[in-house]
Formats: sequence, C-alpha cells, structure tokens
Amino acid sequence: MVPRFYVDAPLRAGSVCTLSEDAAHHAIHVLRLREGEDVTLFNGRGGEFAARIASIQRLRIVIDLLQHRPVEREAPLRVTLVQGVSAGEKMDSTVRKAVELGVAEVQPVLAARSVARPKGERAEGRRAHWQKVVIAACEQCGRNRIPEVHPLIQLADYRATGPAMKILLSPLSELPLSKISFQGNEFVIVAGPEAGFTAAEEAALAAAGFIPASLGPRVLRTETAAVAALAALSALRGDS
Repeated sequence: MVPRFYVDAPLRAGSVCTLSEDAAHHAIHVLRLREGEDVTLFNGRGGEFAARIASIQRLRIVIDLLQHRPVEREAPLRVTLVQGVSAGEKMDSTVRKAVELGVAEVQPVLAARSVARPKGERAEGRRAHWQKVVIAACEQCGRNRIPEVHPLIQLADYRATGPAMKILLSPLSELPLSKISFQGNEFVIVAGPEAGFTAAEEAALAAAGFIPASLGPRVLRTETAAVAALAALSALRGDS
C-alpha cells in the first residue's frame, strides 16, 4: 500500500509541497521512505494526489504532486458520534475505530460518571489530540475527508439538530439495535463513558428524542460499544 499523508494546505498537480516535521519523522524513521518513492497526499478538500518524494534533507521532505485523483471513500450514512469521554487510550481507540467505520463527526461529552474530566486548556489539548488521531486514522484507512472533533461539552448541553435519527446505546434497553425502524441516512449515536450514563441522563436523552437501543445481552466496554454500533449500522444501512 502506498503511504498516505495529510497536508493542511492547498495542493495542485504539477506543484511541490513540504511535509510537516511530524509527518517527515514518521516517513523517515517509521516507514523508512527514500527519495523517488511514491506517496499519496490529501488535504481534506476532496480527492487525493498521486505524488513522489523529490528530496529528503534531515526532517525536510519535498514532494512532487503528480496527478489529482477525484476519489472519495466516505460512507453513504452521515453519523455523528456523541461519546462520553473515557480515559487515555480508550478514547483514542474509540475515535480511531469510529473514523475507520466512516463516522462524519465526533462530539466528546462529559457525563456524570466520566472518569477523565479535562477542563480549560487541558480540554482543548485533548480535543486537538483526538483530531490528530482522526487524521492518522484517515491516512491509514484511505478517507480523503477529515471528520471534525468538536470542543468538549457537558452532556446536558448537547443538542441534536436537524433530521438525524437519534439513538442512545443503553444496556438496559429491551430494543435491539437491529430491530429499530431506521429512517433516512443521518444518525446521531450516543455512547456512555466507562461506567455508563446515570438513569437521569438516560431519561433526559430519551425525553430529547433519543431511542434507547441495546447491542445484545452482554455489557460492552465503552471503547467497544460505539464501535460495535457503527459496524452494525454500516452492515444494516451502509456500505459494509
């Protein structure tokens, strides 16, 4: 597979660009790329570019942009994942796998039982980190559009707007996800943190129009639940 790199800049066939130091470090020290090797670049604005490494000088890699390819690999469903923030690698894993499964945007929320509770600059730092996780996942899975990670908010402050069908993942629900009468191609999926949502939070979400649904008789970990739901929705309604 040809290595792919995200470049946050305008790109044009026939021009050259320079990789960021982080991308260059990965290309040189992890992928062991050399001058003359083929790569693929994308900037999240549509399609991707066939490209080739023109030169490498320390951590400066110059790329020749050869041809634009108008290819997209987005899911036919537009799914927003509202994820109760979990600690450390669990949240990273959830975000990474959600991107691979085609999620369109991620809204991290703080719930009553959230273990990780970043605030202020630290909250923005976590959002920026998760956005980098998104970009790395897009590089790996072939997506040419970058899902947005929204700023962290309290669960009570989240408001779903538009025509999207709203689903609450709840181990207490007696309605299997597969039995929902799906409508349209826009969805909002809400998943809890490590200890789940409180009864009051689930009641508030249900009152706001979210349909409580289960993923089976077993209680899934936070880093498994949203991923399982996205995979199931893709199989039922998407491109899996």
